[in-house]
Formats: sequence, structure tokens, C-alpha cells
Amino acid sequence: MSKLDIALVQMRSGIDPAANIDDAARLIREAAATGARLVATPETTHMVQKDAAKAFERMHLPEEDPAVPAFSALAKELGIVLLIGSLAVRTGGERAANRSFLFGSDGALLATYDKAHMFDVGLGKGETYRESDNYAPGETLVVAEAAGARLGLSICYDVRFAYLYRRLAQAGAQILTVPAAFTRPTGRAHWEVLLRARAIETGSYVIAPAQSGLHEDGRKTWGHSMVVGPWGEVVAVREDDEPGVLTATLDLDKVEEARRRVPALEHDRVLFGPDGILGGESGS
Repeated sequence: MSKLDIALVQMRSGIDPAANIDDAARLIREAAATGARLVATPETTHMVQKDAAKAFERMHLPEEDPAVPAFSALAKELGIVLLIGSLAVRTGGERAANRSFLFGSDGALLATYDKAHMFDVGLGKGETYRESDNYAPGETLVVAEAAGARLGLSICYDVRFAYLYRRLAQAGAQILTVPAAFTRPTGRAHWEVLLRARAIETGSYVIAPAQSGLHEDGRKTWGHSMVVGPWGEVVAVREDDEPGVLTATLDLDKVEEARRRVPALEHDRVLFGPDGILGGESGS
């Protein structure tokens, strides 16, 4: 089957993980009721809390986090593949991990991915983020088989690093996942163009469930959950900033078609500059 019905969950998570798990479960059920076989939620599904000390107080090790068995059981109950865009989890060290969890339709944990690129930016007007102060970056590419497709996992700020998506596509990913909690300024300026660029460069579907609106901790996120096709076309977008569900049907044959028409993934070259190698690996 080349067709895959999916649904993206747009959220406005607050500071209470239990309440957010309940909100996510309600929206996931709504998404599954549309007939979606793959459902995806945004970054930091179960907590948006800008106060690091308070956030750490409510974090757990993955094996002790109540969100993990709750979402596993929900995936099994509904018979869906469920991507929880990310949970903030303890790792046993001084910093946490921002981790995606992919559950199969039997509830099994198929894959996890830790966000690789830390959002350390100063946007002006006092809006500054130092994600690396509290989170350790991941170091591993993840491509997983689920719902009859190959998914390449990423999270939010990763979307600015094109090489990551190129490697995921070259490793066989047909769908690139970008669960996010984009800020309003960066979302307004860059969200759509970045998602479309990653799709065009790799000939892949890009699915991006997002946090949206004014959160309990005062943070404002952009929303506009989006699905982009492998030719760079916007397949579906949620125009309002309210929590809800966005549905789309992906035709995976279009991935192979786009890559056949423009086989850029096969055209890496090694280039040399004054400080060494600039390009990709020859023949990759």
C-alpha cells in the first residue's frame, strides 16, 4: 500500500504533565477516529515549562515516566502507530534529554531519538534561549520502520541543519518528522520555508505537529502544524493557533517519483576549501 492516512496533533501544553497527558490522549483519540494509521504529537508534549528548576522537579527517568506506559497503552488500544514528538526526561546526568518516542500499533516502543541541536539563540527584545544549559544533545541518526513507511526522526531546531535530513533520506527515510515548539518570531519568518526546503532537498514528506498559542508559563509558540509533500508542496496546514487535529493522506509513491525526477541524493561530492573538506562523502 502506497497510501498512508496520518494525523498531526496540535497542542498548547502547560506546566502540569498529568493534565497534558490527558489533553494529548483526548486529541490522539480524535485523530485516530479519522482513520489515521500514524498519529504524531508536538515537541514537549507533556510539559512546556520555561523555568528549568521547576521543569526538572517534574521530570522522570524514561522507565519511570508515567507518560511512556500511558502512550504505549493508547497506541495499542487504538491500533495506531504513535509518535510522541518529545518528552523531557531525566538521563541520570546533570542535563535532561528532549526525546521522541515512537510506539507501534501493538504498544511496543519501536524507536527513540534525542534532539541533536540545541536551541541556543538570542532573538532580541529579551527573548533568549539556552537549551544546552539543561539538555544534552543526542548523537545518533534514527530511521525507523512503521505503518508501512520509513520515518526519519528529528525535533524542532534540528530543521535548520539540512545535512541531518539529507543523511536520513540517504538512509532510507521517506517521511521526515519535525515535531516542534517554534517561537512566534522564528515561526512567522522561517517555519514554512524551512519545512518546504527540507522536503525539496530530500524528496521526502515532512510532517510537523506543533505547539501553538500562549502557554501557561508565558511562552508563545507559532503552531501552524504542517504536512509538506516531496515536491515541496504544502499538503495540509492548520491555520489557527488552537489545539486540534490536522489530517492528510500521504502517497509514498510520490517520494520515489520526486527522487527519480531530481536524484540529488545521489550527487554528493567531496569539495575542498582552505580549511579542509567542505562537502559530503563521495558516492553517498
